[in-house]
Amino acid sequence: MEKRSKEMFSLFSFVVIFLCLITNAIYSGSKFVHATDTLLPGKSLSGNQVLISKGGAFRLGFNCLSPPCYSDSTFGIWYIKSSTCRSLLVWAPVANFCIFNPWSSSFILSEDGKLNLIIDGSLSWSSNGVETSVSAVAILLDNGNLVIRDQVNSTMVFWQSFDNPIGILLPGGWLGFNRMTGKNVSLSSKYSTDGYDAYDTGNFILDINANEGRGFTINAPDFDSGNTYKIKYSGAFPRWMGVRADGGSFLLFNDADIYVQLYPDGNVTAAKLGDCGSVLWSAPENWCDFDSYCGSNSFCIIPSKESFFESPCYDFSDLGYLMNVSLNCRYNAPHKQNVSFHPMVGVYKFPQNEWSIEVRSIRECEAACYSDCSCTSFAFNKTCLLWYGELQNTIVFDSRSEGYLMYMRVVEQKQEKSEYKVAIIVVTVIGGLVLILISMILLWRGKRKLFTEKPVNSDSRLMIFSNSQLKNATKGFSEKLGEGGFGCVFKGTLPGFSVVAVKKLKDLRQGEKQFRSEVQTIGMIQHINLVRLLGFCAEGSKRLLVYEYLVNGSLNSHLFSNYSAKLTWNLRYCIAHGIAKGLAYLHEECRHCIIHCDMKPDNVLLDAEFCPKIADFGMAKLLGRDFSRALTTMRGTIGYLAPEWISGLPITHKADVYSYGMMLLEIISGRRNSEKIKEGRHTYFPIYAACKVNEGDVMCLLDRRLDGNADAEQLEKACRIACWCIQDAEDHRPMMGQVVHMLEGVMDVEVPPIPRSLQYFVGMEDNNTQSAECN
Repeated sequence: MEKRSKEMFSLFSFVVIFLCLITNAIYSGSKFVHATDTLLPGKSLSGNQVLISKGGAFRLGFNCLSPPCYSDSTFGIWYIKSSTCRSLLVWAPVANFCIFNPWSSSFILSEDGKLNLIIDGSLSWSSNGVETSVSAVAILLDNGNLVIRDQVNSTMVFWQSFDNPIGILLPGGWLGFNRMTGKNVSLSSKYSTDGYDAYDTGNFILDINANEGRGFTINAPDFDSGNTYKIKYSGAFPRWMGVRADGGSFLLFNDADIYVQLYPDGNVTAAKLGDCGSVLWSAPENWCDFDSYCGSNSFCIIPSKESFFESPCYDFSDLGYLMNVSLNCRYNAPHKQNVSFHPMVGVYKFPQNEWSIEVRSIRECEAACYSDCSCTSFAFNKTCLLWYGELQNTIVFDSRSEGYLMYMRVVEQKQEKSEYKVAIIVVTVIGGLVLILISMILLWRGKRKLFTEKPVNSDSRLMIFSNSQLKNATKGFSEKLGEGGFGCVFKGTLPGFSVVAVKKLKDLRQGEKQFRSEVQTIGMIQHINLVRLLGFCAEGSKRLLVYEYLVNGSLNSHLFSNYSAKLTWNLRYCIAHGIAKGLAYLHEECRHCIIHCDMKPDNVLLDAEFCPKIADFGMAKLLGRDFSRALTTMRGTIGYLAPEWISGLPITHKADVYSYGMMLLEIISGRRNSEKIKEGRHTYFPIYAACKVNEGDVMCLLDRRLDGNADAEQLEKACRIACWCIQDAEDHRPMMGQVVHMLEGVMDVEVPPIPRSLQYFVGMEDNNTQSAECN
């Protein structure tokens, strides 16, 4: 009896558990019934129903997944594989980025294999125009591509979202003519949260440029010529991006995680999926690069990187120049007008549609423009350039310290009544007396403010300091922070800047004008991993640079001191990553490639959060020939120099890559590369490290003070990167942008070969060691 009761109890328990499982399955199925990657013919998505790619990275549906859903929902493909970032809209079927209620809308795959978006009962979008079959299904692939294809033959694709990109080009996407699909693909910026129309100023098109490798054009509507598009900008995708070209008509973006985005303002960027939109590259560099951005009778000032989103456009009339030709010619009678030509300095690009004539001098060029009242401006650059009527696409440097001269016509009417002349004389005399009084007051105040700094110009962030001011700020250059081959660095305090670092350059034979020009160029370079230049002093033979002060000093002082234990492995890895990003910016993102030429731990400074900042960048350009002389005499620099420095080959940015690799070995090991070691037959640490990396034994290279506390995968990756960077042939070394991606895990790092000739360049291995063998 007791046994029978136990069997009945067991059966009852099994039935209860089974019913619970069934109930849970039904509940779950009702909630996620549409969470598949496939939409069958006759089926639709509405409300919170979605398609999810198999890998879980992409979602097709309305952006509201659970009620209540209001009328601010949008439909499209979203990238959702990020725990820290908001969902990223990567494709939308409608050109106007419509806002609608998901509960009164649906996305349907019709029985004849067409996708239709129905909003409030009306057809808003359809994939019409493609030949499909009754067995077609819609599938959201793992790369974010929504395809309509045959259920049996998956290679038979009738339509795909990658052929119709809007706003974003995903990894694996393409531009240009696809021979397999017969489609010519362009990236459109048509959708916008501001509701742009399909053809308006907010709609740009990104096409490939067949005339340039990896080239592209940004096109905008040309309203003057009807419903057509005009090229507004031409550029090229950076070399570090994984772009494969098929002739000049097709580009395939095969980078695993990098996507391209075209904004409604025409700006194109590259970013990493899951990185919350952090921009790795963008174009154009400034608004002035757009053709005729400021319109007619206006000029565009090339802004600094920080003011990219500020309007750089100014009207010529704001400067007093008469640009109305009819008004100009109306007062052409000599007795009614004074005509003069005022110089406009710093012109980077002359206006379009100039007339060229042959003259012998600038005076003849001015006379030619003066004789024709419709001539608005002229320039003399070996030949005489004349402009008539409206001026288009004029670009000016913000610093005005470089560029060409252009002369603008200024017309002033004469006053015919004598009382006006008397009034002018009286006003002039009174004004002169007032100016004299003001000058005396300013002179008196100037003596009290002898040390007041002034900006280089109205648009520059750099300040010009006097030698007396800096001497006073540094207490007579008494508190020395460091000394190198270029000069000494002193700590100082300036009003408005708090603590600063003042570098006093020595034995500089460069002229003041060239020095100022180079310093202004360096001052425009801004990056989170570069030390910021605040100002300079150029008085007589004195040359001083004023930098931001970083409280944690140099990486060298922490890495090789008794206190370097506080540099944990995570901190060292972040420092290596930051240095790589700073160098990548100098090499690949500046207008002109900047080679540091002296990368070493002494030239990496750390802020309060131990964020690394590269110092002394631009010194090679600033010092010219003096740089090489100072570099080869600096103690501690030789061990970081690439072989091409010693062999006399031309120096490129790959010399910085070599120095970075040497420095990365020191960050990993906590020991100087120049110090002799006793590890088997090896006396030079970089060769020993290369051998160990080749053998797969990298833990022995880690700083012993870390007691093995390091991420093994990161350690092996960093060691491999370091050994790739110090390869003998510069072609075998990676770009710094690639190093950044390797450290971030975007690119794989293979085992590097051993740099066999390294020992001969450094001359530090034993004389009887004839090769970099690892035994």
